[in-house]
Amino acid sequence: MSEPLYQDLTAKVKAWGLELGFQQVGITDTDLAEHEAHLDTWLAAGYQGEMDYMSRHGTRRSRPEELIPGTRRIISVRMDYLTDTSISVALDDPEKGYVSRYALGRDYHKVLRKRLAKLQTKMLAWLEDNGLTGFSARVFTDSAPVLEKAVAEKAGLGWIGKNTLLLNRHAGSWFFLGEVYTDVPLIVDHESQTNHCGSCQACIDVCPTQAIVGPYQLDARRCISYLTIEYRGTIPVELRRPMGNRIFGCDDCQAVCPWNRYANITKESDFQPRHGLDSTELLKLFNWSEEEFLRNTEGSPVRRTGYHGWLRNLAIALGNAPRHPEIIKALQSRLPEAPQMVAEHIEWAIHEQTTRKQQIPATEVTRYP
Repeated sequence: MSEPLYQDLTAKVKAWGLELGFQQVGITDTDLAEHEAHLDTWLAAGYQGEMDYMSRHGTRRSRPEELIPGTRRIISVRMDYLTDTSISVALDDPEKGYVSRYALGRDYHKVLRKRLAKLQTKMLAWLEDNGLTGFSARVFTDSAPVLEKAVAEKAGLGWIGKNTLLLNRHAGSWFFLGEVYTDVPLIVDHESQTNHCGSCQACIDVCPTQAIVGPYQLDARRCISYLTIEYRGTIPVELRRPMGNRIFGCDDCQAVCPWNRYANITKESDFQPRHGLDSTELLKLFNWSEEEFLRNTEGSPVRRTGYHGWLRNLAIALGNAPRHPEIIKALQSRLPEAPQMVAEHIEWAIHEQTTRKQQIPATEVTRYP
């Protein structure tokens, strides 16, 4: 293929990406040596917690050509997912559960994968139409050992901020990332975004559990997102009160980031809140049976925590809620049949409720069924 054809296809790939609903498309090579060194340091510190998969694949995570032999280029895309800006409103109501904004709608893996597959098909079909066969491509959406943020940074989609998330001057950080690995020698983007965090450390200061242990350093073992989603065990007692009403994930470091004043509201209907997960009372969620949990989280990222993880997270949030006899009653009713891991958190919540002096006004009692 001649240089003009490379350029033509590269331009088409970016145009197709925008037509498919992505807000930005960038292309990079496979050299992630700088990020590999950072990953090695992070793993050596044990910051991955029980996410063994972060080291299980060795260098295939940081060396794309080892994961998919023949890979020469990576197409990196981003898609906005923020549905509203009422983050503080949701967090400020301790009687309702806070679910990370990315998980309110349909599972993003399915949404992005479908669009990326269409982009892959268009690219390979164009090559075939031009008499060029033998090329291949593979799509990923947080579904394989891929350094997504590192790839996106190299592709010019933003810079990795002090909270370890990808930031963009014109879009903040409320977006998903996806990739296409390919052996097609597309034209690489060389205009990477400069790091604009400067002296700001708002994300470090606001972290409820002090999980951002330093600029660009996240200890997942203290991160509420890790604890409420990935972690399957007993959450350390000292971290339970700081978790507040966050029952699935945490957005504090994004909500406080100055660059998110430029974040855009998504146009994707799939990301709109389902089953009232953006504003549902803790007691109602805690009273879901396993069948209700599975039904109400079908096609949702929330399923990842599992039913027992869901009850564990809610028990902590109820322990942090204003004292109320209905909360104590609900916790006690769950205790006899709860697995040991869940029971430990319920017992803690009951203790918090029964020893707390704060009592909600009688006028609010009727809020609970």
